[in-house]
Amino acid sequence: QVQLVESGGGLVQAGGSLRLSCAVSGRAFSMYPMAWFRQGPGKERGFVAAIMSNGVTTYYSDAVKGRFTISRDNARNTVYLQMNSLKPEDTAVYYCTADGAWGVVTTTGGRYWGQGTQVTVSS
Repeated sequence: QVQLVESGGGLVQAGGSLRLSCAVSGRAFSMYPMAWFRQGPGKERGFVAAIMSNGVTTYYSDAVKGRFTISRDNARNTVYLQMNSLKPEDTAVYYCTADGAWGVVTTTGGRYWGQGTQVTVSS
């Protein structure tokens, strides 16, 4: 059983920063590619960023490239999303997801999902 719990969301002004965390319980965390998705008001859930199990290879959506950074600490079973230069259009519920397949976690998301954390960016 793999469980994911996100934290770190909140209300921030445009141009500000937030750091999201996703704590993962269960075995073999270090083997899973991980990703962040988000769902804004009236929108479908979409891909934000992903990181391979090695913690080196990353991939970002065009909307966040250069502003967001995904990282992971396999010793702490945690993946992070550092969000800088936030914009009102970044307002969404942010979810982390895990799966054994890179091609899955970077497209539709994996088998395992957290409950989400709300990020609201005011203008």
